[in-house]
Amino acid sequence: MKCETTNGILTFVLGALVLLGVLFALQTFFLTRELRQLGVKAAAANTALAQMQAPAQALFNDVTAYNKKNPSPDLTKLVEPPAKPAAK
Repeated sequence: MKCETTNGILTFVLGALVLLGVLFALQTFFLTRELRQLGVKAAAANTALAQMQAPAQALFNDVTAYNKKNPSPDLTKLVEPPAKPAAK
């Protein structure tokens, strides 16, 4: 009697562990696939961001060069980085 109870408990534990193993394997499969898709999307977003920043940086460089030749208070305010607040 004692052996049958132990056998039943161990069989139940083994079945639960097998079920958990299958669930974890499926979760890993789906999360890995999602991670790969997000990696592709991130690469595309980084490429688009780099393509947008290049013309903006060129325009900024042109405005800075123009401001050096023809100083203007308005352009100087736009070109200079904002002042950082004093540390306390």
